[in-house]
Amino acid sequence: MPRCPWPTKELDIAYHDREWGVPLHDDRALFELLILEGAQAGLSWSTILNKRENYRAAFDQFDAKKISRYNARKVAALLADPGIVRNRLKVAATIQNAKAFLAVRKDFGSFDRYLWQFIGGKPIQNSRREMKDVPARTPESDAMSKDLLKRGFKFVGSTICYAFMQASGMVNDHLITCPRHRAIVVAADVRRL
Repeated sequence: MPRCPWPTKELDIAYHDREWGVPLHDDRALFELLILEGAQAGLSWSTILNKRENYRAAFDQFDAKKISRYNARKVAALLADPGIVRNRLKVAATIQNAKAFLAVRKDFGSFDRYLWQFIGGKPIQNSRREMKDVPARTPESDAMSKDLLKRGFKFVGSTICYAFMQASGMVNDHLITCPRHRAIVVAADVRRL
């Protein structure tokens, strides 16, 4: 069976086959993914995947406590770093999002618990046949975006939230012709046992 048609480069294929759509529950990893999805705005996901290791190094392995304390000197260093997307608004958003992330963890006990509430705590298993059937946003991503924005997060529009939901396994949007679709469904069923 053919995989989903969007991954065409080696790194994209590896990401598709190992990570995309796998339910993610680690707070640090969820924070990283939300930041990377925001960094992707206006760019290709391939660009961000190629820079992911640089992002991890530049942003202290996405340690939100450290990021929340970044000062003007650190921001200047980030804006001079060719290994990341050097966009002042996106760098500032990462620092603001770290602060908002810490507040959400304090209020909900975990970022995971907070995020997964938008889909009732279990992955949405879609059965799409073609990429044209995959929406850019849904009522769930609209609700997530609205609440994240209310809590002070930046670069979390509904389209970014839906891409995040797909990537973090909240939504299974592998096409039903892709072998990963069934693997994700089975993995979700096993987790419930």
